[in-house]
Amino acid sequence: MAELAKVRREEEEETREPEPAEKPSGRGRAAGLFRLHPYAKWIIPLLVLAVIVGGVIVWRYYGVRESTDDAQIDGHIDPISGRVSGTVLRVYHEDNETVEAGTLLLELDPKDYQVAVDRARADLANAQAGAVAAQVGVPLTTTTSSNQLIAANAAVRAADREVQAAQARVQEAEANYTKTNADLKRMQELVAKDEVSRQQYDAAVAAAASAKATLDGAQASVATAESQAAQTRAQADAAHTVPEQIRVTRARAGAAAADVQKYQAALEQAELNLKYTKIYAPVTGVLSKRNVEPGQVIQAGQPLFSIVDLENLWVTANFKETQLKDMHPGQKASIRVDAYGRTLSGSVESIGGATGSRFSVLPPENATGNYVKVVQRLPVRIRFDKGQDPGHALRPGMSVEPTVLIQ
Repeated sequence: MAELAKVRREEEEETREPEPAEKPSGRGRAAGLFRLHPYAKWIIPLLVLAVIVGGVIVWRYYGVRESTDDAQIDGHIDPISGRVSGTVLRVYHEDNETVEAGTLLLELDPKDYQVAVDRARADLANAQAGAVAAQVGVPLTTTTSSNQLIAANAAVRAADREVQAAQARVQEAEANYTKTNADLKRMQELVAKDEVSRQQYDAAVAAAASAKATLDGAQASVATAESQAAQTRAQADAAHTVPEQIRVTRARAGAAAADVQKYQAALEQAELNLKYTKIYAPVTGVLSKRNVEPGQVIQAGQPLFSIVDLENLWVTANFKETQLKDMHPGQKASIRVDAYGRTLSGSVESIGGATGSRFSVLPPENATGNYVKVVQRLPVRIRFDKGQDPGHALRPGMSVEPTVLIQ
């Protein structure tokens, strides 16, 4: 038994692991590491320096750049609508076709508008004829009325002279009547004394009666001449309205000329309406949102197409207000397009005049007192540099990630 126990103790001693030696300290381990690897004392400081330099480079890179993923490509989308109403005859293009500026898109039935043009031309011709007649009437009226005025003035002068002549004849008749009446009185005295014959007396009586009749006739001629003179003056007064008549005639000629202008404008409008029956593309772009078919009756202003102008695109980037401290127009920018994985260059064109919330349908109101400060965003327009998209792969609405170099 003693031998068996001794054998077991020997086996346990053989299988027992040796006790580890005393662990070295940290400084000892480092010294041992540097003794085993003599270049480590240079590599570790270099690694630390590289980390510091890399951190500085990363900080300097991102410290002078501001970026956002809240950005999209924008562009002009031109709505195409009719200027006049009518029935669509033909539609020449489909959605997503690229059309050049001035391309005929659709055509309306022009018959009604052609009739309107013909009617406007007839009205204009009638107005022009009336204007010519009115213009010709001005010199005719001027000449005729002037001659009437001259004739009336001459008639007034002639009537005045006739009155004067009649008055002179009255004076002569009065003188003859006075003489013959005086002779009759003397004859009466002489015949009473029988110094003259009854025949001489009768001749004196007849001469006196004849002188009286002549006087009465002369006075009646004066009244007639004065009446004619008054009538002639009335006609002359009527003839003195010649300037007013001329002005009236000229006013009628002016009204006729104005009618010509009115009907000329009506003709031009009718011709424009006829021209509007053909609708052309105002810009070069991609045709979208076709909303018209042949045979459809459209109204003026009804949307028919939309054309996306791919020659003039920009980025609307909504930057946080805390990112705009050093941002200003003219700074360079890079734009990464999500759809194609491309990075394009551009520059800041402008910064919005208000935050996006100010332009929302329901702007936020903080009058209740339950105020929570929220970082606002302002739209920044970034213009692409020219010549980067010759194939027009960019489209409005695409998501992009712009980065602006703020220094």
